[in-house]
Amino acid sequence: MAQVAQVAQATIGDSEFDRDTAVTLQDPDVPGVYRAELSAGWTIIRAVNGGYLLATLGRALGDALPHPDPFSVSAHYLSPSEPGPAVIRTEIVRTGRTLSTGQASLVQYAEDGTEVERIRVLATYGDLDQLPDDVRTTAKPPAIPPYELCLGPADGPASDAIPGATDITERLNIRLDPATVGWAVGAPSGKGEMRGWFGLADGRDADPLSLLLTVDALPPTAFEIGIQGWTPTVELTTHIRCRPAPGPLRVAITTRNLAGGFLEEDAEVWDSADRLVAQSRQLAKVPLPRH
Repeated sequence: MAQVAQVAQATIGDSEFDRDTAVTLQDPDVPGVYRAELSAGWTIIRAVNGGYLLATLGRALGDALPHPDPFSVSAHYLSPSEPGPAVIRTEIVRTGRTLSTGQASLVQYAEDGTEVERIRVLATYGDLDQLPDDVRTTAKPPAIPPYELCLGPADGPASDAIPGATDITERLNIRLDPATVGWAVGAPSGKGEMRGWFGLADGRDADPLSLLLTVDALPPTAFEIGIQGWTPTVELTTHIRCRPAPGPLRVAITTRNLAGGFLEEDAEVWDSADRLVAQSRQLAKVPLPRH
């Protein structure tokens, strides 16, 4: 893990991720409405990454709701988001002793002033530190080679294989399992699998909010099926299971079914203590074949 240790450590609250997901009340006298500035640094193929968007809305909901941590977050992506200003409107749906539920909508404005809704979220928040320690599971951490044996952008043409992907890859520290990078050299395995080590490039440790980014940060499984191009998310549901331990994360994503022009991606995120810290499922649209 020598290369992980060499990364300058950014603390939570002081990293580029925190600055770029920051939200501020639009009007101190009107609770629940926030301003955000979507950064061009988190784009992939010219669209703002869905996990980054989810984390930004998650930050607004964390400010609006009485509980601190996302437990379950379901998002519907209505139109592609663009770098620039945005408004997030939150609403408290229900509050209880251990859980609270809210919804949020992110909108941007077209050149003619028309309001365009980009993403709508329904989420339940709680306190991860208050959860019991009892764990009963058949899930096992993914079998990924050691960090130094996995492949990053400097090890091959992977970053060049995704047009417009450079901006976000510069902010992430991803090392992919060699068994899942055949797509980068024109030899996809045909399996809907993507696995790798994940961290933020500035060394900031993971927390529940950044896990909302993590589940949607690896290249899409469609690449290993042999399909290139933008795979836009239609719906993404993420479950945060516990607060991650410091250190790099391991992410495994699988697709079992591609049909009717859509596929699902099931993601698991494991921390350095071998705990399953996040799970997600998303429905994504497959790029149309080129003629």
